[in-house]
Amino acid sequence: MKAALLKKPKEIEIKEFDIPEPALGEVRVRLTKVGICGSDVHLFMGHRKIDSPTIIGHEGLGYIDKIGEGVEGRILGERVAIEPNIPCRKCRQCQSGRGNICVNKRVIGLNESGCFAEYICLPQEFCWFIPNSISDNDAVTIEPMAVAYHSLFSSKAIPGDTIAVLGLGAIGLLLAHLALKLGYKVFVNELNAEKLKIAVESGAIAVVSTGTLEQQTAEVAKIWLENDVIAIFECAGSPFTATLATGAAPRGSEIVLVGLSEKDASFKPLKIAREEISIVPSIIYDHPFDFKRVIQLIETKVINPGFIVSKNTSLDKIEEGLNLAAEGNHSKIIVNIQ
Repeated sequence: MKAALLKKPKEIEIKEFDIPEPALGEVRVRLTKVGICGSDVHLFMGHRKIDSPTIIGHEGLGYIDKIGEGVEGRILGERVAIEPNIPCRKCRQCQSGRGNICVNKRVIGLNESGCFAEYICLPQEFCWFIPNSISDNDAVTIEPMAVAYHSLFSSKAIPGDTIAVLGLGAIGLLLAHLALKLGYKVFVNELNAEKLKIAVESGAIAVVSTGTLEQQTAEVAKIWLENDVIAIFECAGSPFTATLATGAAPRGSEIVLVGLSEKDASFKPLKIAREEISIVPSIIYDHPFDFKRVIQLIETKVINPGFIVSKNTSLDKIEEGLNLAAEGNHSKIIVNIQ
């Protein structure tokens, strides 16, 4: 089979590999489409290090083409979406229902071979059946939609409440889309005019702030306070926006950290404590609940995450696709595998 091997930062080789065989409890998936995620871009650019050359990619869609021993209830040709984070289900975190932070989890496209390939083998319960009523674009964006779903419901905000989303990458756009469809009022901050336009056309309210961090914090704080924003979702993965969120958060609100930044942000502990502002983490999704719920919402036409797809490319041109994704102007690039 063909696969895209990340050999080192900014260098990918399209290489031939043996087609994998499913182990006990696994199915083999013939992949057709794979989304490029921000984490793939970070690996490609060298912002996150890999221990050895790796086939990256994890937002996969395809068809079951071989069934391993011990698998029941699955059929050849079944269309499936990949859930790429596989908890060990044995550690203390897994046993307490927090498999999303399992220290032993298998991460497809990071600590084992990923989806920028023609075939992949996975435990059958991490290959989700996708009915024909769901389009390819909606199906291939289920994984990032599950991240957005988990973050929204990590907050205590409920439909009818007002929230703010900082940063409109794929997750921020999907979070705003989900919240709007479920009846939240949504304010959004984003530097990229095209991405901001997408959110506004969906019903979000743009907040445009300028000047120093101190000036922007004051502007944003005024708007959030006047509109009773009760939850702020930091999706940019930037120390600037994390600092802005904590500085501008209204009294009694929540800040949900969704974006991933390794750089230090700052906040005033006195403000956080005196105003009882909560800082809530949100990372990936819970198995099996979040994927199941997202698929139900798509199937019932409540949400359509495929709207974020802005470009298609091929496996042979994946390096070009990753470079385009790194520029930050596309909301979601899809790699057509075969």
